[in-house]
Amino acid sequence: MTATEKDRDVLARTLWGEARGEGTAGQIAVAWTIKNRVFDGKTNSWWGEGYAGVCQAKYQFSCWNKTDPNSPYLSGAKQIPFRELAQCRIAADQVIDGKVPDPTGGATHYYATSIRAPAWAARAKQTLKLGGHVFFKDVP
Repeated sequence: MTATEKDRDVLARTLWGEARGEGTAGQIAVAWTIKNRVFDGKTNSWWGEGYAGVCQAKYQFSCWNKTDPNSPYLSGAKQIPFRELAQCRIAADQVIDGKVPDPTGGATHYYATSIRAPAWAARAKQTLKLGGHVFFKDVP
């Protein structure tokens, strides 16, 4: 699958919305979680198709929810600070282009430690805790 410019832009905006305070390592981990969903091996995956489809699938990444305070920035109604978006674009491109290894061990899920752990986390395999996120695979 070839990533389009839209895929790259939507992934970078998702990283800004989900992990802008995490630094490069955290942004790469979130990007890999998204990439793992893109390439889950299932035909017509319920995650969505391609990076943009996965990122913008309903209720998958809260930053895209219409009621989320990040939504106006992600849609372009408000401008994301240039340097912040540029850093997210670099992380997105590195992951899409396969220039950095997957630090999440194949995670398809994560949650922010600032919220209560979701119910699914108790039955999933934790693969990484990095900054304010905990990453998981084999989520039932």
